[in-house]
Amino acid sequence: MKFLDESKIFVKAGDGGGGCVSFLREKYIEFGGPNGGDGGRGGDVWAEASSDLNTLIDFRYAQHFKAQRGVHGMGKDRHGAAGKPAVLRVPVGTQILDESKEQILFDLTEEGQRVLLARGGDGGYGNARYKTSTNQAPRRADPGWPGEERWLWLRLKLLADAGLVGLPNAGKSTFLSVCSRAQPKIADYPFTTLFPNLGVVDIDQNRYVVADIPGLIEGAHEGAGIGTRFLGHIERCGVLIHLIDGTQEDVVEAYRVVRSELEAYGHGILDKPELVVLNKIDALSENDQRFKKELLQRAAGGQVFGLSGVTREGLEPLMRAGLERVKTNRQALKAENQPSAEAPANAGWQP
Repeated sequence: MKFLDESKIFVKAGDGGGGCVSFLREKYIEFGGPNGGDGGRGGDVWAEASSDLNTLIDFRYAQHFKAQRGVHGMGKDRHGAAGKPAVLRVPVGTQILDESKEQILFDLTEEGQRVLLARGGDGGYGNARYKTSTNQAPRRADPGWPGEERWLWLRLKLLADAGLVGLPNAGKSTFLSVCSRAQPKIADYPFTTLFPNLGVVDIDQNRYVVADIPGLIEGAHEGAGIGTRFLGHIERCGVLIHLIDGTQEDVVEAYRVVRSELEAYGHGILDKPELVVLNKIDALSENDQRFKKELLQRAAGGQVFGLSGVTREGLEPLMRAGLERVKTNRQALKAENQPSAEAPANAGWQP
């Protein structure tokens, strides 16, 4: 399946049905009154989050979405039926922006969450609505109101508990393949990963999701390499797992480059908890491992994990450390989402 994380779409709600001009015509009723029905309301356009999807590829081939218009009113006081709504199914984690891409209108972060993108037009009144004591035979009926229409942007930010960062060819895809059942493309050249991948880690009867994004290079925030386009997919992560290729000469410089690009990107990524990992230790001697770990500890100011994706050495301690950070983040999010005990249940309600 191809990956697409951004798409522009056009949505058009249904127009309202027109009202009807009609008069009662029955035997023995000489002057039948007006009996034109109202038009039906146009259908709305909705967006609904679904966990069954993980890409916006469907919106590459279908970009125009229109709801059904309302049915016109009819004689004998028959009102037109409302138009059927159009429902766009999008992946959980999709943001909906205005046409200028400057304002986020909606952020769909939960399964089944629904938002209204365009409201259908109201149906027009039939002539029965305009009957008065002085106007017994009105010939006025209103057309339906037009439905709303607009251009929107869809932007997908994957929902993952942990995000993998590092320079190209640091071993991120290999790590994802050994800690989960994901099967990303793996090769010994830079930028093997061109699109984000997700993997589910099972450890100690617990589970969390890891996102692997394409590697960063110096100047990525200015568009070098693949740029920082995919960093949005780790904005929601609770912890960063920073992999550094232990076989390169200057591991501290590799660490500094990625941290500098995260800082230039912003959006709070640099403030997330970080697990620093010296990868490919199977290709290093014990002295080299010890020396490079000490250098990284000084640069990062914390613990440095050793890892070999080939032999799986150091894999379980790293997965458990990631789980602890994920649990802490989940508890913090849960505490933020719980309403205050002092606030009444209907606080902020407006009649």
